[in-house]
Amino acid sequence: MSVIYVLLTISIIVAICFFAAFIIALKKGQFDDSYTPSVRMLFEDELIKENTKKSILTKKD
Repeated sequence: MSVIYVLLTISIIVAICFFAAFIIALKKGQFDDSYTPSVRMLFEDELIKENTKKSILTKKD
């Protein structure tokens, strides 16, 4: 029965550590920009195609 108390205590300590890390990351602004990455994913292929076309044109010239 004492093992359950030890495991419960350790799990609560780990949960508090993860919560504290989340709060610190939140205060530092890590989660501020949530729109740009989702839009960047949609247009990334076009940017890569344009860059390869430009590099192909410069290599041929």
